[in-house]
Amino acid sequence: MLRRMFLGATAALALLAAHGASAQEEMILRSADIHPDGYPTVEAVKYMGQLLEEKTNGRIKVEVFHSRQLGEEKDTIEQTRFGVIDMNRVNLAPFNNLIPQTVVPALPFVFRSIEHMHKVMDGEIGNEILAAFEAHDLVALCFYDSGARSFYTVNKPIRSFADMQGQKIRVQQSDMWLSMMQALKANPTPMSYGEVYSALQTGVIDGAENNWPSFESSKHYEVAKFYTLTQHSMSPEVLTMSKATWDKLTPEDQTAVKEAAKASVAKMRELWEAQEKKSEETVRAAGVEVITIDKQPFIDAMAPVYAEFANTEELKDLVARIQAVQ
Repeated sequence: MLRRMFLGATAALALLAAHGASAQEEMILRSADIHPDGYPTVEAVKYMGQLLEEKTNGRIKVEVFHSRQLGEEKDTIEQTRFGVIDMNRVNLAPFNNLIPQTVVPALPFVFRSIEHMHKVMDGEIGNEILAAFEAHDLVALCFYDSGARSFYTVNKPIRSFADMQGQKIRVQQSDMWLSMMQALKANPTPMSYGEVYSALQTGVIDGAENNWPSFESSKHYEVAKFYTLTQHSMSPEVLTMSKATWDKLTPEDQTAVKEAAKASVAKMRELWEAQEKKSEETVRAAGVEVITIDKQPFIDAMAPVYAEFANTEELKDLVARIQAVQ
């Protein structure tokens, strides 16, 4: 009798332990993005979550917190490094001061075209840059597009290099972007993305810079009626995971995460292309003047920026290798 009770209790404990192990394997990954719901990067991470859920039979899910719900990029990077947030979609610029390799794809005019950028970042060079994140408590999973960034202003249109002089331009919180604006003779004003609309509206800044979808989704086009096609940056964005979260995954689940992330890139680019076209149409229909300029004076002005930030043999070599990709 006692033996049967003991065996019964042992079996029950084993069943509970097995159930507990199964429950522990279930995971919801919290992912941050500053962009609104429906934005291509937000939808790409959702798509990644769907793929991951399929690959793990529903054990691992992704919940995307869009629209800066978890904070601005500078804040979410720190939270991700400490494991408070599991995943984070961020532009490369906020990483420039932390991870030197991220400076190179963010350098102005380093890419000749979007196609050139894709070829570089999808290949060996891109993988090297992704690998550099791990030393900083992050696992970089893939690159997403950020389009071509151009300047937009409220009162004074930029029709030539000379028109940059003295304009107060919002920049991302990065030393490289500050240096770039100074090289263009503008007055750089570091500011979080969420503050830009009111700053444009109240004259705290004269302008900012971003791609078509961000210019449109942020409603900045309502106050900035001049958009100048400088296309000075095609710096990609990166999807990162907390190393603390990554280390909790089995090798099989780590592979599933990487595969799902890589597969989401094609989806993101498809959505991006459609959104870019739609955003440009919306902006033009709202009466924004779109200005084409001679880019060469802008390119020529970047020599001191390259000298300052591609300032080691490793980074100079990285620039040369990017430029050599055909």
